[in-house]
Order: sequence, then C-alpha cells, then structure tokens
Amino acid sequence: MATKAEQWVLVEMVQALYEAPAYHLILEGILILWIIRLLFSKTYKLQERSDLTLKEKEELIDEWQPEPLVPPVSKDHPALNYNIVSGPPSHKIVVNGKECINFASFNFLGLLDNPRVKAAALASLKKYGVGTCGPRGFYGTFDVHLDLEERLAKFMKTEEAIIYSYGFSTIASAIPAYSKRGDIIFVDRAACFAIQKGLQASRSDIKLFNHNDVADLERLLKEQEIEDQKNPRKARVTRRFIVVEGLYMNTGSICPLPELVKLKYKYKARIFLEESLSFGVLGEHGRGVTEHYGISIDDIDLISANMENSLASIGGFCCGRSFVIDHQRLSGQGYCFSASLPPLLAAAAIEALNIMEENPDIFALLKKKCQQIHKALQGISGLKVVGESFSPAFHLQLEDSTGYREKDVKLLQEIISQCMDKSIALTQACYLEKEEKWLPPPSIRVVVTVEQTEEELKRAASTIKEVAQAVLL
Repeated sequence: MATKAEQWVLVEMVQALYEAPAYHLILEGILILWIIRLLFSKTYKLQERSDLTLKEKEELIDEWQPEPLVPPVSKDHPALNYNIVSGPPSHKIVVNGKECINFASFNFLGLLDNPRVKAAALASLKKYGVGTCGPRGFYGTFDVHLDLEERLAKFMKTEEAIIYSYGFSTIASAIPAYSKRGDIIFVDRAACFAIQKGLQASRSDIKLFNHNDVADLERLLKEQEIEDQKNPRKARVTRRFIVVEGLYMNTGSICPLPELVKLKYKYKARIFLEESLSFGVLGEHGRGVTEHYGISIDDIDLISANMENSLASIGGFCCGRSFVIDHQRLSGQGYCFSASLPPLLAAAAIEALNIMEENPDIFALLKKKCQQIHKALQGISGLKVVGESFSPAFHLQLEDSTGYREKDVKLLQEIISQCMDKSIALTQACYLEKEEKWLPPPSIRVVVTVEQTEEELKRAASTIKEVAQAVLL
C-alpha cells in the first residue's frame, strides 16, 4: 500500500510540473542554480601573492613610520607651563614666588583658610585618618558623611541629599542615572563641560537651545509635542528633561528659572538645575537661584552643586525628594564606584555650612563687592565685561577678535602676566577645545570673594584697565 501511495504522489508531482506556467519553472530553475552557485563558490577572491625578498622586507620596515599616539603639542602651551602656588590660595596667594591678591580662586566666602574650618578638618583627620579607601557601599560610609547629607538637605529645605567625592562627577553621574537611551534632554547650549559629559554618558537624544533663550526652548518643546502625537505609545514611556545652570560657568549669566518652571509644567518635563556657582552665593541665605527668584524648591526635580566653591571643600551633592535621591545610591556611577569623600573634607563642609547659617549677611556683602568691581571694569578699551553684576565669577572678553583664537589667547595671557607682575592674580578660562559642544570665546575669568577690600577691588580694576590699554592699543 505504501508503494502505491508513493507512486501516486510522484505522479501528482509530475502532473503539477507539466501544468505549471513556464515563467514559474524558469524562476525556480534560476533559484536552484543560484543556490548551487552559493554553495560551491568561494566568498572571497584569493589575491595574487607577491613574495618579497628579505632585503625588500627590511627596506619596508625601515621606511615605516608609526602615527603618533597624540598630536604634537607646542612646548609653550599653557597646559604645560602652569603657575606654581605656595601656601593656601586664599585672599593672598603666592604664585611662582610672588605674593598677589587672589582674583582667580573660587573661594567666594573666604572659608578656605578659615580657622574654624581648618580646626574641624584637623579634628576629623585625627579621628578618622586621611581617606576612606572604599566606595560608600563597601565600608566607605562614615557617620560624618550621613551628618553632612542631613545638614545639606536641611539647609536646602529638601527631603534628602547625597554627596559625591568629586565635584565634576556629581552632575556628570546624576544625568545618566535618570536619563537613558530613548529619553530626550533639552539643554542650554552654554552648559558647562561636566553637564556635557553627563549628556554623553546618558546616550539620550540631546536637543540644544540657544543660551538663555526661552522662546527657542519652547520651539523645541512644541516640535517634540508634535512628534509625540504621531507615536503616543512611544511618547508615554519617553522621559523629557530640561538641564540648566543657575549661574553659568561659561558666561556668568543667570538662568531664567521662572519661565523654565512654566514650560516644565506646560510640556510635562523635569528640570535638573546645576548650582555650583549659585549655591552659597544667591539668595538671602545662599540657597541658590531658587531662593533668588522666590521659587519653591519642590518645583525643581533635582539640584546639584559642588562643594569646591562656597564651602571651600571637595566633592559635590545632589538634593531633592527622597525617592529621587535614593535612586542615585544605586545608579550614580561616581557614587557607586569612587572612594567616598575623605571624612576631614566632610567635616570641613559641615563647619562651612555652620558659618553660612550663622552669618547670613555674608551673601549681601559678596553681592555688593561683585557689583562694585563689575561697575569699575566697565568701559575698558578693547575689553567687554560678560556676566551678571551679582555673579562672583565673570569674564573679560576681547571686544574685537583678531580672527584667530590662538592670537586672542596670547593677548589675554599677556594681560594676565602683566597684571601678575603688578600683584593681581587672574586666570584665563580654559576649555577642551576639540570636545566642547559650544566653544566660548577666549576670556579672562575674574573671581570676587568677600575677603577682598574695597581698596583692593579698585586697585584690581585700575590695574586691569591700565594693562589692557597697554597691550591692546
């Protein structure tokens, strides 16, 4: 029976073959031939071998020159010719053996050499030792770390705070802890390099808006809203963030936070606020740009700042709601994988917070001195002042560029060198030129502190004017 059935199937196949259209048979034949060719043909062609003699091989080896691992750098590059500081970079600084008035260090509140801060750090050094030798999750959490986090949260009037051992890594770790591939980040074009590294690590979709241009930001938000309507399913799982600085490191200008908060609620985005320059500077009690504008801190999803400016310590912190901060304890790379902040620096930061709370008038004094030198530096021939009048760190840029960045840098460096000869220590703003998303023009950065007297501010302004006129005219 099986034999007859097999014969019957064979007959049906032959009959179907005869009844099939000619084009069908031709197509099947071509496919069969193509499969046979793929099975038996080689996937590459053998190149003709050309055997070299031993002499020819040696000549080729002698001629070969490897490419340099790094591009050539001029010996007079500023990075290779740094100034050497002796002693604490406080009100007076000794640079290359010469004592100068310090207008370069971010010691806004003058706490770097404060006796109380040093005493707290010394007591902690004797109790805990120098470092921690471990991340927070691996025997790197000390009681003084928890005390500092509690104090920062209380000072900023938030539910919780988290500290990092390196200021740069704070915002650079916080951004990728929340924003992932597929999420969207709207960021100011003038954002500092630490923010840029955080954006890069997040692998999110980055949309840059013009510096402090709320209209341009809303344009991007509207465009995204239209895109979301085309694919609502994707839009429901896509997170949107707005990342700005309180006072911008690269421009010295303040962010328009009230307008940003309105856009946040209108377009359902989250705001990350980087306050390294504005913390301990703006507001009646130094709480930053939220206090400056009178905005509830609950309207901001995450605030970050370093402790290397106003607190005169090392490291950084983030603060916000508890569920937001706790997520960083599991996902913040700088928190999870770096050795924790040395206890002596945590103790120093706590004492600095004590001084800030005991002396709220210090912020008004800093603001007054910022406005004084800002006004005194107006009208310098060849230079323009860039930044807010109340910003303790602002820029002096060339009014008319030479057209070549290297020449502009050299001109500004000459002004700095001559000012240093006259005992005024300034510095030039430095950038990784090939990696910056938006490279600011070359500039001299001027930093104001509460320790500088009115006479020293007047002297610095007159010295800068005198030197600029000699160099630029």
